[in-house]
Amino acid sequence: MTPKIVPIGLARRALLLAGTCAPMLAAAAEPKRATKPPARPSARAAKQEAPTGTPAQTPVGPIDVLAKWAVIIDFNSGATLLDKDADLSIPPSSMTKLMTAYIVYGMLRAGRLKLDQQLPVSEKAWKMGGSKMFVQVGTSVSVEDLIRGMIIQSGNDACIVLAEAIAGSEEQFADLMNQKAGELGLTQSHFRNATGWPDPDHRMSVRDISTVARRIIADFPEYYRYDAEKTFKYNGIEQMNRNALVQKGIADGLKTGHTEAGGYGLVASAQRGGRRVIVVVNGLATNHQRGEEGERLLEWAFREFENANIFARGDKVDDATVWLGDAPKVPLLAGRDLVLTLPRGWRDRAKIEVQYDSPVPAPVRAGTQLGRIRVSGQGVPPAELPLLAGADVGRLGLPARGLAVLSHYITGS
Repeated sequence: MTPKIVPIGLARRALLLAGTCAPMLAAAAEPKRATKPPARPSARAAKQEAPTGTPAQTPVGPIDVLAKWAVIIDFNSGATLLDKDADLSIPPSSMTKLMTAYIVYGMLRAGRLKLDQQLPVSEKAWKMGGSKMFVQVGTSVSVEDLIRGMIIQSGNDACIVLAEAIAGSEEQFADLMNQKAGELGLTQSHFRNATGWPDPDHRMSVRDISTVARRIIADFPEYYRYDAEKTFKYNGIEQMNRNALVQKGIADGLKTGHTEAGGYGLVASAQRGGRRVIVVVNGLATNHQRGEEGERLLEWAFREFENANIFARGDKVDDATVWLGDAPKVPLLAGRDLVLTLPRGWRDRAKIEVQYDSPVPAPVRAGTQLGRIRVSGQGVPPAELPLLAGADVGRLGLPARGLAVLSHYITGS
């Protein structure tokens, strides 16, 4: 048996299997803005959009970003589209509340909380400084109102009421947050409170923040709807959602934050044409700057990249010759879906290789991995998926095997 590599010719075939990898550019919930896509600026032009920034790394080259820390993630594929010190552990300010929300949503899903359940307001919650929903000590507030107060109004008091109801104290709730961080694979996070109140030991990276945001959208879509609400009124006080991109209707979530140590931060997500992007920035100088920078980077991510359906699970990729089998060939199938987020123009650079040993010895059981598909290329993130047998192929009986071996030595085939 010899290794067989089927290179770029099959790549073209894969594009046909995937419907020529029709791009999914812009929102399931939004109509296309134009039939003609916007012109793609060069990397140099993209850099000139923010001339006072410092570079972030992207698959299409460095671009200037005003934020000290930034990351952009494609929700569907998980691909990192932009990285500027994304794994540094930094003060996360009120973006911490995404982790608090994730735990609250998990409690609702498990039946340990109910949206109409009334929770008591402690003196600690009532006295809490910073942004507030203005709960009153000695009263009770519904879980749903507390969620809105936490997400829309960024209420520190709302977070404490929820934390105390779930864990008994905010300190014990922080322990729960750290436990959940391990479960979610957050590597640069440590929590000391439920609000993001300044504490030298309270840290997250912007990548960890993006991970929590992605998990909220994926795991709790029924509660993510609160993030898109533009206003919330409680205790006679109406407050606007602090997320400027939500106010403009550009994004449908998720959170803002600000501390002296961390600067102004933003977590924003939007969906266009079935594709969703998550942007996290922190370390900006003003509220206005974080809104402008968040919008610029969100538009850049949709403009510069597209999602391509390279293979779907079960797509037939090739037919492999079977040695001493009761069938001469076995179909080779893609073992899983492969969706990649790629720079526009990737079709000229993508390389798809199918690798397997040929011939395949009988017997063959359907579902057995026989090889792999590899995708690579300039600006294309390397990806790999298994190549599976698409059918059972039995082994020839002894007389037939003898004839096949004899024929092979005589004819060389």
